[in-house]
Amino acid sequence: MKLDTAVVLAGGSGSRLKPLTNDIPKGMIDVCGKPLLQWVIEWLRDNGVMHVVLGVAYLKEKIIEYFGNGRKFGIDIAYSVHTVDGGTGEGFRLAISRYVDRDVFFAMNSDQLSNLNLSDVAEFHLKHNAIATMVITNPRCPYGHVQVDDGCNAIGFVEKPPCLHAFCNAGIYVFNKEVLNHLPDKGNIEETTFPILAKRRQLKAYPFKGFFITVNTHKDLVIAEQELTKWESK
Repeated sequence: MKLDTAVVLAGGSGSRLKPLTNDIPKGMIDVCGKPLLQWVIEWLRDNGVMHVVLGVAYLKEKIIEYFGNGRKFGIDIAYSVHTVDGGTGEGFRLAISRYVDRDVFFAMNSDQLSNLNLSDVAEFHLKHNAIATMVITNPRCPYGHVQVDDGCNAIGFVEKPPCLHAFCNAGIYVFNKEVLNHLPDKGNIEETTFPILAKRRQLKAYPFKGFFITVNTHKDLVIAEQELTKWESK
């Protein structure tokens, strides 16, 4: 079964990226020559997604004006308006109930960059027959590590390595439409929906080891541009 639909939430105010987001939404911040959200949409298209529902709120007109119906990017785009304060719960609930007619589909935030193969995640989800699958990855440690030998000598340094013994939510999911029964009117699914599904063993976790970065801060933006420059040059 090939999944061709994705719900992408692009409604946040991007407060940690101010002043860049004073006049533009987070998804329109330039990353290596094009908006962050364009990288996400083109990645979806390259993974076989032809129908995208964008959940928009903060400065939504700028996103709608730029992406239009999506045809110039090779996809179809519909827009679902929600409130900034409604969180991911309201954003996903409204977008899914208004525009999604598929039983199984991708859902995600709009601020992550990755080389994840979505077909692999879809196959995993369908095999396990859960209501939702969450992509998880190793978070990057915010501090450099010092390597020490048995004699307490500093023998090496590793700059902000991935934390190999911990996982974080990558903000990329596969949902069955049944998830609507578990989405709140307002609030974030990380604090409402996912704990309920996890307790019922209806939330699967798909580990991913490839390229991944979430752009939340100015430092993230610098790292994203460095990584994409390397990625594009390969």
